[in-house]
Amino acid sequence: MNKQIAIIGGGTISWVASHLALSAPAYGQTARSLEKICNELIPEMDVKLHVTKMAGGNHLETNEDIAELINQLVHDNVTKIVFFTAAMVDYSAVLDISHGAMDELYDGGKYGLRINSSRYPILGFEFKATKKVINEVRKERKDIFLVGFKQTCGSTEDQQYIAGLNLCKKASCNLVLANDTKTRLNMVITPEEARYHVTMNRDEALRGLVDMAKHRSHLTFTRSTVVAGESVPWDSPLVPESLRKVVDYCIEQGAYKAFNGATVGHFACKLADNVFLTSKRKTNFNDLKTLGLVRVETDGPDSVLAYGFKPSVGGISQRIIFGAHKEMDCVAHFHCPIKPSSEVPQVSQRNFECGSHDCGQNASDGLKQFGNLKAVYLQEHGPNIIFNHNINPQEVINFIEDNFDLSKKTGGFVSF
Repeated sequence: MNKQIAIIGGGTISWVASHLALSAPAYGQTARSLEKICNELIPEMDVKLHVTKMAGGNHLETNEDIAELINQLVHDNVTKIVFFTAAMVDYSAVLDISHGAMDELYDGGKYGLRINSSRYPILGFEFKATKKVINEVRKERKDIFLVGFKQTCGSTEDQQYIAGLNLCKKASCNLVLANDTKTRLNMVITPEEARYHVTMNRDEALRGLVDMAKHRSHLTFTRSTVVAGESVPWDSPLVPESLRKVVDYCIEQGAYKAFNGATVGHFACKLADNVFLTSKRKTNFNDLKTLGLVRVETDGPDSVLAYGFKPSVGGISQRIIFGAHKEMDCVAHFHCPIKPSSEVPQVSQRNFECGSHDCGQNASDGLKQFGNLKAVYLQEHGPNIIFNHNINPQEVINFIEDNFDLSKKTGGFVSF
């Protein structure tokens, strides 16, 4: 049986009373465009369109209906990609009797009492935020490739980027298409905090989105198993002084810029062929002296034990690089632009999600020798710099100063 692409579109409603509801207007145009593009660009997979009644469908109407659909998709092993374009009602409404008491028993919902507007010309309602259904897609099914959509109205490009990135991180999306209804600008945002296909051409953005989903949904990942253990202090003698000085320099220069309390990038050292110390996932590296590192042991490419904490998603890249470049045992990676004068080789990151085996191999293959270190630049992402622990750390620091601008960030700043 072929793997399936599920496209969910249209708007939903939230019933307040009989003949009265809140709505999130959307009529399925994006979902139907995606259906055509997916059939064209990903013909090896079955495409299933799910649209709400508002968009001409038969069954889906409320947020709860979408939640039930998501539950079905998550429990169906053929589900591979989910395009979540549905416009979900952000609030439910409850009658606030302090703004105009009703002498009848109020029973809300689709089949509840119909409110007589002639009798009650003024009523107050309390609005409560609804549950974010999209968060349920990858909670248990990390193998599902999730594409989210974020709409803004009248935002600047950077504001639009931050709104889309926030959805990407909180819902664990693999890609997010952010669009602004007023400026008509579109952009595709990745977990690595890059932005692609920044354009007012809607079709161009959607085709770019589907093409990226096609490539990124077939990558290989190894999930780490966290077992009991303690942090390795940053000042531990197990951490090479050269790595510590290089990373401390990067931190001092602002290379790690936090978003929602966490920074992206990673760094590590190899203690043995199957033992590594690496940075921790979803932490703020600017607090490294408090955080420390996590010890990781591997038993083949598909078995990773992490002691006490989840390692950075770049852990697999680190192991692939160390395996191919055995004379090197330290790596540092951060997200910043490359200087125009740099001779560091560049490779595309567009089709690779950070943390995949494929991303690690792409980085490893692109590394070039510079003095006593090696480096490669992942476009719209950042450099990987590897070296042996015996190197003079100043050589690495000078190389970073000559080739990269740590004051800036690829993708754009994540706060104002």
